[in-house]
Amino acid sequence: MDFQPFPHQSTKPDLRRLVQSICAKFDEDYWASCDEEKRFPEEFFREFAKAGLLGITIPEEYGGGGGTLSDQVAVLEELAAGGGAINACSSVHIPLLCIPALLAFGSDEQKQAYLPRIAAGELFVTFGVTEPDAGTDTASISTRAVPADGGYLVSGTKVWNSGALRGDKILLLARTSPPDSDRKRATGLTLFLTDLNAPTIDIRPIPKIGRNAVASAEVFFREHFIPDSEVLGEVGRGFYHLLHSLNGERLYLSAEALGVGRWALRAASKYAAERVVFDRPIGMNQAVQHPLAASYLGLLAAGQVVYRAVEEYESGDQAGVGTLANSAKYLATEAAFAATDSSMQVFGGYSFAREYHIGRHWIESRLQRIAPVNNQMILNFIAERSLGLPRSY
Repeated sequence: MDFQPFPHQSTKPDLRRLVQSICAKFDEDYWASCDEEKRFPEEFFREFAKAGLLGITIPEEYGGGGGTLSDQVAVLEELAAGGGAINACSSVHIPLLCIPALLAFGSDEQKQAYLPRIAAGELFVTFGVTEPDAGTDTASISTRAVPADGGYLVSGTKVWNSGALRGDKILLLARTSPPDSDRKRATGLTLFLTDLNAPTIDIRPIPKIGRNAVASAEVFFREHFIPDSEVLGEVGRGFYHLLHSLNGERLYLSAEALGVGRWALRAASKYAAERVVFDRPIGMNQAVQHPLAASYLGLLAAGQVVYRAVEEYESGDQAGVGTLANSAKYLATEAAFAATDSSMQVFGGYSFAREYHIGRHWIESRLQRIAPVNNQMILNFIAERSLGLPRSY
């Protein structure tokens, strides 16, 4: 079957081939078993780290590859397209999320201590921002860091912390002082990079309907001591430091969505060409062809925005990258879900059979419309920033 690649797949060909060679060692059945057994894919993670793919965006002086965001984005897209979907991508992108903030605001000692270990796969850092009663309203988090002798005592709860059971450290956002004013509610928040394995921390996994190879958890802090040396950046400016990671995170997720959509379209097109009903392949029917063709166009268009956003991010001019990064996340995740949903319809009843793997991709693509920021909030952002409409929240 001749499946036309998307134009952006010509970028970073060597990296894409390397990822494809790794994915070939871990087929869909491997990922299905990890998901069913709720087992972190340690074998894959070690192979990925061994190939140097965890440290792509880390400078060479800190043991990384000295590459760019476009390198990492190409890797994650290809990984998602290899059958591992978001389980595979989450297992490796979670520790990468702290890198932009660490590079921009970390001390020399912190960079030397942490970045080489992240690149080697020896240090797994999770992202501790979301809380049960705050959600997207980050400025309303209730986790508090109270000054103590030589550091801070932290108390509070984080939720939907992906990878906490596997994690070594957490990039934690906590309030260290009241906000400066009602208009500057995000001030007074501070970033910490602290250990997860401590008697003052409890981690409880959340039962989920999908993406179970990487657990999500509630993390409870009970007067957990964090030394001053683990403050990342300037006290009270943590939210603004975090923005260095958020735009990159949106682009990682966008690329992964493209990969999931690509896998689904390829699987559905192959099935439609081979599945014979009423003495003809079902792929001859326009009712099958049209949804798949429309999904291909949706991914094609989204891909152009994703890689345009990556170019803007790498240009160093951050003025418009927030709009592009959010647009890329919205368009790519909506296109990916349309592709997996159309593919479910093509497989018919067999879409619910685990052996075809399409249901796993469908559930994980649905998750991407919600996390790490739901698509309705992105529409709010676009309405305000691009259309000049009054803020709605």
